[in-house]
Amino acid sequence: MRVLAFEDSVDIEALLISGGADLSDVIFKQYWDSENHLERISEFVPDVLMLDHYMPPTKGLDVLKNLLKSSLQKPQTIIAMSSASMANNAMVAAGADIGIVKFEIATLKLWATHS
Repeated sequence: MRVLAFEDSVDIEALLISGGADLSDVIFKQYWDSENHLERISEFVPDVLMLDHYMPPTKGLDVLKNLLKSSLQKPQTIIAMSSASMANNAMVAAGADIGIVKFEIATLKLWATHS
């Protein structure tokens, strides 16, 4: 499973590992900003896309909207993972599959069922 995260302040892979998520079959990549986000998504072709809302220069909600209106293939799962529930709710309303507070992402069943 290929996982791409856009998050500017928290090491998401470390957060997942410390939370007990099974990443043994995961290829993980994190960008610490959202510059050239469509190009980065296109190059990596993630199965799972994780988006923080408050991230420079383009907010996660706008990254999501740009992706969904582009010709790029939508990842199987898009996770809104802001620390603000309202931001996650806005991303789910715009087309994200899951909205969760970022510090709880290791609890998602996704990490146990990818093999």
